[in-house]
Amino acid sequence: MTQPWEIENFLETKNGRLHIDGVAAVELAREHGTPLFVYSEQRIRHNIERLKKVQGVIGCPLKLCYAAKAMSTMGILRAVKDSGCDIEVNSGGELWKALKAGFSGDQINFNGNSKEVWELELAIENGIYAIQVDSLYELSLIEETAKRLCKKANVSLRLVPEIESDTHSGLQTALLTSKFGMMPDEAFSAFREYKDSPHLNLCGIHLHVGSQNPDPIVYTQAFEALYSGLKRIYAETGKALRHINIGGGFPINYVRGGLDEIGIEEGQRQMFEADFEPVAAIDAAWHAIREELESDGSAHLIENLTLLLEPGRSIIADAGICLTTVRNSKQRPIPQSKIQNPKSKIEADHWLLTDAGFNILLSMETYKWYYHLISAERSDAPHDFPYKVAGPLCDGGDVYFDIEGGGRLPEYRQLPPDVEPGEVLALLNCGAYSLAQASQYNGRFLPPVALVRVNGEAEIIRRRETFEDLIASDF
Repeated sequence: MTQPWEIENFLETKNGRLHIDGVAAVELAREHGTPLFVYSEQRIRHNIERLKKVQGVIGCPLKLCYAAKAMSTMGILRAVKDSGCDIEVNSGGELWKALKAGFSGDQINFNGNSKEVWELELAIENGIYAIQVDSLYELSLIEETAKRLCKKANVSLRLVPEIESDTHSGLQTALLTSKFGMMPDEAFSAFREYKDSPHLNLCGIHLHVGSQNPDPIVYTQAFEALYSGLKRIYAETGKALRHINIGGGFPINYVRGGLDEIGIEEGQRQMFEADFEPVAAIDAAWHAIREELESDGSAHLIENLTLLLEPGRSIIADAGICLTTVRNSKQRPIPQSKIQNPKSKIEADHWLLTDAGFNILLSMETYKWYYHLISAERSDAPHDFPYKVAGPLCDGGDVYFDIEGGGRLPEYRQLPPDVEPGEVLALLNCGAYSLAQASQYNGRFLPPVALVRVNGEAEIIRRRETFEDLIASDF
């Protein structure tokens, strides 16, 4: 029987075990140890092609830039580049890695709200497509740096348009309360002040409406804000921009119909289950604004325009899984406060302790993020027994359930009965913002990464750390 989480020709059950692109997950775990991240090159390409379909519904060129912050292991960056995608970076380090992976300057956008001079120098020297400017101060710093280098910097001003979505509060990036961007009036004054600067090419405007947005209406609101800016900039300066940048934020379904676990609050379920086609959201938004521009005689402003998208999660999240091994198990009485809970029909809490904690899955702690958990060894078995699942760290909060009782995560995780130490489990849809945020907390080695190539062969693209790596930067 097909499981809700299965994705044809990508994640599936064969002979009772989980396979990724035809490769047995348990065999990879046995060969390379756990924790182990496994990515699918084919799924990365599929997700990029899905987003490229936006080109067919807009009346201008599309520039698709993978958000490197989601996962920037070199092997992944090269796979993204080979798929015909450009890149967005958020630091000088990510910029350096992008260049090292083979991206050219005109393929790179540089975001970030706290850039240092050396980072700006690296961006300007390499002639990147655009530096996304976060403040008037930063714009003056870029001009000063470009002048010193005898260069001209391509810049795009980031707006904060007060657009709210129903995503997690920590993923809201278009509100006045967020740390990003400048007020529209500030940006428009900058276009007036710097339009003739010999060291600045003010070529675009940018905004980002947050991540894992469950409602596509925010993209129509974003286009409305951007096109209002286009018209005002042209009216006040006579300048027609080269591009508009709407960011990313497209959701992926972290549940895929399989969430019947206890305790997740309904609003959180809606966010985790968010699932719409980016092309449909952009199509609706684009045509609504185009009609408005044509009606007021401003359609010429988009004739030579390029639309930029900066997706990260929607390219890499469901292309990666984390394999983890149960290292310990135990039972204890259910706390008195839980005995009267009508949902609790078990006599004792069964605990499973794994080797994957928030040191490699930080969002599970900081955002109480849900990653669907299955047995890689018995992926076709009923997952109907409740467990308390936790990681190996010294923190009581290193758990796979909602220890705070806020309804963001299930009270228990459902797995087959009789899970014992040694069984390999799989956390699904955790390809984004996991290893990218990982640390050596508790002296734990950062795990290896396997990439299943299009030809079906699994290749290690990042080795497991060693004892020497734990002290490599120490004196």
